[in-house]
Amino acid sequence: MIKWDGHTHTKFCRHGNPDELERYLDRALELGFARYTVSEHSPLPEGWVQDPQLMKELAMDLDELPEYMAYARECKQRMEGRIELAVGLELDYLAGQERFSEAVVDMAGADLEEVIVSVHFLPGVGGMRCVDFTADDFRAGLLGYYGTMERVVNEYFDHVEQAVEWAGTLPGRLRKRIGHLNLIRKFQQALPPIPSGLVEERLRRLLPKLAVNGLGVDVNTAGMRVATCGEPYVPEWFIRECRVRGIACVYGSDAHKPEQLGTGWDWFE
Repeated sequence: MIKWDGHTHTKFCRHGNPDELERYLDRALELGFARYTVSEHSPLPEGWVQDPQLMKELAMDLDELPEYMAYARECKQRMEGRIELAVGLELDYLAGQERFSEAVVDMAGADLEEVIVSVHFLPGVGGMRCVDFTADDFRAGLLGYYGTMERVVNEYFDHVEQAVEWAGTLPGRLRKRIGHLNLIRKFQQALPPIPSGLVEERLRRLLPKLAVNGLGVDVNTAGMRVATCGEPYVPEWFIRECRVRGIACVYGSDAHKPEQLGTGWDWFE
């Protein structure tokens, strides 16, 4: 098994770290990684969330995309022979704005090799709300809108299913994965409990959709760093089921700073 971190971020992340990509890659080499995917958050439509300050922190602006692509491409060339670097994006599934994301893929061009399609946003109080901002924001903006955790979780997985089907329509040359499937559990220890068995039921429904649409899974370990989560965003049983079906499972640290690289690798391995 190749040691591969398939989900990482850069200085282009507004809620990340200003370190240059070389620092991340030096750390990856220290840890023995042979393959590395750069997967920065893709631009969002203007005013996608109502809070202008939060909007500024979520992702690079659209006019920064060419700079990011050139930055990642140049680093890929410079690191050739030391580590296999893939240029990618963490591409949000934007319900009702799919054409915007498709235009981002077109704008990125032939240098784009991978996409991680993630669901970070759901309709909520006042418009689109982040699933993973803060527990208090989740409670006010999502639980306050849907009324119960069962309804929030079902809405989230409805969007994930739509994301999987939409991702299947993206260019076939791209290596494609669905991002951090259980992100909805990020604040589980600070919110009312999710009904027993609901998440497993929805994850099982996803398995044939992933296979049909040719998507892999981002086995994202960032939840292990979150006090209110304490677990990876993909459960072990789900990885086993994916492997039976030939669905690729790719480790992802989701590192937003160099020292987060390698989180949970031993568990994944």
